[in-house]
Amino acid sequence: MIVKQILPAKVVTFIQGCLFIFFFFGSTGFSTLFGQDTTNEEVKRLQRAIFINNFAQQIIWSDLGESETFKIGVLGSDRTVIDLQALSQKRRIFNKPVEVKRFELVKDIDDIHLLYVNNKYNYDIDYILNKIKGKEILLVTEDYKYNSSMINMVNVGNTFEYEINEDLIKNQNFIVSSSLKDYSISSAEKWKQLYRDSQNALKIVSEEKTQQQKKIKEKDRQVDSQNQKIESQEKKLEERETAIRERNQRLAELSLESDLHQKNYEEKAAIEQELETNIREQLVFINDLSLKIDSSTSAITEQKDVLRQQNSDIAEKETILAATNSELKTQKTVNLLLIVLASVLLLGSLLIYRNYRNKKRLNNELAEKNQAIREQAVELERKNKELEQFAYIASHDLKEPLNSISSLIDMLREDYEDKFDESGKESIHFIKNSSDRMKYLIEGLLEYSRLGKEVSYKSIDCNKLMIDLKLDLKHAIDRTGAAIKVKDLPVIQGSDFEIRMLFQNLISNAMKFVETDVHPKIEISCEKQTADSETEKSYWKFSIMDNGIGIPEMYQERIFSIFQRLHSREIYEGTGIGLAHCKKIVETHGGQIWLDSEVGKGSTFYVTIPV
Repeated sequence: MIVKQILPAKVVTFIQGCLFIFFFFGSTGFSTLFGQDTTNEEVKRLQRAIFINNFAQQIIWSDLGESETFKIGVLGSDRTVIDLQALSQKRRIFNKPVEVKRFELVKDIDDIHLLYVNNKYNYDIDYILNKIKGKEILLVTEDYKYNSSMINMVNVGNTFEYEINEDLIKNQNFIVSSSLKDYSISSAEKWKQLYRDSQNALKIVSEEKTQQQKKIKEKDRQVDSQNQKIESQEKKLEERETAIRERNQRLAELSLESDLHQKNYEEKAAIEQELETNIREQLVFINDLSLKIDSSTSAITEQKDVLRQQNSDIAEKETILAATNSELKTQKTVNLLLIVLASVLLLGSLLIYRNYRNKKRLNNELAEKNQAIREQAVELERKNKELEQFAYIASHDLKEPLNSISSLIDMLREDYEDKFDESGKESIHFIKNSSDRMKYLIEGLLEYSRLGKEVSYKSIDCNKLMIDLKLDLKHAIDRTGAAIKVKDLPVIQGSDFEIRMLFQNLISNAMKFVETDVHPKIEISCEKQTADSETEKSYWKFSIMDNGIGIPEMYQERIFSIFQRLHSREIYEGTGIGLAHCKKIVETHGGQIWLDSEVGKGSTFYVTIPV
């Protein structure tokens, strides 16, 4: 919340008038005026820094959470940098330390959240707005034209007023608090009226200052006139004294002359009478001059007494005014703190209540979802069991008629084959192959349904397992000329039957899917992966690398589905269920299976098994 302190115009005029008289008529008054101006300037600078700081806290930035500090820039050689730096030692913005920068040129402005510019440095406001466009920088100016900036401050007496350009602020994706809008100047008419009021107050102060200057000049003129009279009278006294000295010298000269005794008595009497008359005139003039000097001295003394009394009155009134201002400031500070405390308590209560409601709502939703998940899990488990049972029963029941069909076909071939023509023999051959293929599919389906039912795992030495698999696949290895390289493999926990089937299917596919003139090369290795941050488990990561035909990227997910084939049976034999077995085996053991492949260069299958 922003606090405004504005003294009444009459009080400001009275203080300024008294301080003006005090400045011209006493050294004590001068020092008091200087101290008061210094104090007002310091208060004004502190108010400016507080206003800028409060503006920052009344605006919401979209990306402020990514920054460790709140950065304020000042354009030009302005002392506001020092004031903001001093304030940043005591106050934080959005609970972040404040960093203050200075920019001499507009083109250097970057990496800040708020920019302050004073009109006295004559920066072009449109150029500044264009420079900071799209950078989410709040522009705060002082004494610019109305509605030309985002937030513009104006000097009013001993404090500031401000106005907000909401369109410019919204264009920068800022959100303005309602309290900042409430205390701003909301129209150009109010702005003009504020300017006229400031001009009127300044005009009244200037007129009173002019009147005081006229009175002081009149006093100076009277004092100068008195000084000129005194100087004139002193010159006349000097001239009289010179004349007396000349007459005395003349008398001395006459007395020294030899014919002085010959002069008649009348001439001597005339000279003496003239001297006596001159002396009387000089005494009267000196007495008159002394009276005038005493009168002037008395008037000057009275004027000094009046000035001292005025200085005393001004000092007393300044003391009373300072005490009143201090009391008002203290009261406003207390009121502000109480309002802030009440706001914080109210906001905290609302947040706590809101969090409680949200937490309660989320707990209820979570409980409902957990219940739905439990019900779905139970239903899914039941359906999986039914599906596996159905697959097992269906596959088992299908084998019996299929065995009968195969037996009948064998009987036909043994007893009546010589009676069929070539077309009949070919048909019998196709029926036999189709029934055998159906038998293999049913057996694969039965094996697929039985996978994952073994819940007791044991230790499996993968090195020994690979030796056994090489013996089992010796015929296929010799037939294809395959070279199988096995690096040191670990001992894992799992189902011996399923793990054997996993590696047998992967090795068989590596030997099967190669070009006709290429000897298969298979390399099997393993490494230990560190614990996953999500599951907190470590894994054995197996890799089975071959030089086969490769698998296009678009089919690399499809091949793990049951009964999915990428080639016809005439090119490559198989039922399309081997990799589906591998995927189910790995997932029931808590791992994953995937591959990297490039057509024409081979494939690498990766399998992870928990340690």
